[in-house]
Amino acid sequence: MKKILCLMAAVLFILSACASGPSVSRVDASTQTDLSGYWNDTDVKIVCEALIKDCLSSARVDQAIKAKRGTPKVIIGRFKNESSEHIDTSIISSIMETTIFNSGKLDFVAGGATRDELRAERQDQQANASEASAAALGNETGADFMLTGSVKAIVDKAGNETVRTYFVTAEMSDIETNSRMWMGQNSEIKKIVVRPKNKL
Repeated sequence: MKKILCLMAAVLFILSACASGPSVSRVDASTQTDLSGYWNDTDVKIVCEALIKDCLSSARVDQAIKAKRGTPKVIIGRFKNESSEHIDTSIISSIMETTIFNSGKLDFVAGGATRDELRAERQDQQANASEASAAALGNETGADFMLTGSVKAIVDKAGNETVRTYFVTAEMSDIETNSRMWMGQNSEIKKIVVRPKNKL
């Protein structure tokens, strides 16, 4: 009898532990959520939409495109996080790259880790693939422009109130001349976070 009671108690304990787990619900991807007051997916969408629109409507970008033969090639450089919080800036650069590429105005060439993987594969093919099928060395397409950017934040705090303002910049530079063909900045993201006052 004691064994049965112990077993029942163990089962009840496990069930109660399971019942106290996290509650998960699905929401539409366009739903704006602000749980912590820090940088989030809504901020990324707002910033990227503004910067991409500015880039694609730039008169300087149009001039640079017309000056090149064919569709200019762009490579993604560093998007630096210069704020005090963790922000995955690769999401910003990836959205910008995809949208600008799909506009048909500019083409992109691989950079960073992807380029290193491609180079390693080409090198591997020299030793392991047939001569007819191996990708040739030295035939990479050079980029005309480089897209770079940064995220900065100003934090103003007094008492239980904090104001966070984010400044996101992006720029496209001519690789051969170092001249900047486009610069954009977005400072639309400003949040007031009010924390509950500590009770004594």
